[in-house]
Amino acid sequence: MRIIPFVLLLLFTFNSLPAQSILGAWERSATSEEGIPLTQVVIFADGFQVVSTYHTNDGTFVNTQGGTWSLAGSTMTETVEFDTHNPEAVGTTKSFQIQLSKESLTLPEANQTWKRIDDGTPGALQGAWLMSGRIREGELQQRDTNRPRKTMKMVSGTRFQWIAYNTETKQFMGTGGGTYTTSNGTYTETIAFFSRDNSRVGRSLPFEYELIDGNWHHAGLSSKGDPIHEIWSLRKPNQ
Repeated sequence: MRIIPFVLLLLFTFNSLPAQSILGAWERSATSEEGIPLTQVVIFADGFQVVSTYHTNDGTFVNTQGGTWSLAGSTMTETVEFDTHNPEAVGTTKSFQIQLSKESLTLPEANQTWKRIDDGTPGALQGAWLMSGRIREGELQQRDTNRPRKTMKMVSGTRFQWIAYNTETKQFMGTGGGTYTTSNGTYTETIAFFSRDNSRVGRSLPFEYELIDGNWHHAGLSSKGDPIHEIWSLRKPNQ
């Protein structure tokens, strides 16, 4: 199946009102050449973004791509950190013109319109997070977040996506995403797509979560049923 091309978006408005914020999640519908309905979701955090495509009906994973972004006037510049459709694009930079209205994103050259899902709320964990450690058998095992091999989790107000990749080798190891909620110390994910095992689509997974010294502690059972206690740190621009 030929993958429908898409472009990550950041949009800027030219009027007397304050510029709309791009932070949060956006969605658009598409159709493959075979007539399969597709869903595309892009999540923007401060300086980082990810966009993914999956089958609307059953969550079959199609593609993901993302990296860093910056804005100068109406020009958005993106540097690719991972791209499952075109790994050779990793490390390249591209720029394009953009627009923004309150509830929609439009990319005129691609004739694409994206609808806002959320603005970074109501969930409590909006941002780009890097896995920085685990607790196993009571012992902390720290991870260097500056290395090329990364596990990043992008979180808006209602959507999440994790991505495991290597910027040096351009290798992609896996991804999954969907919706989430935070309530009374419980973080609950509902899987919409999972590149490694499509049978887990639709499953809801509750975890205990707590922010300690700015780090996100995430404990519960993985989608395989294994106990986990992960630590995630907000990603910095130089990481």
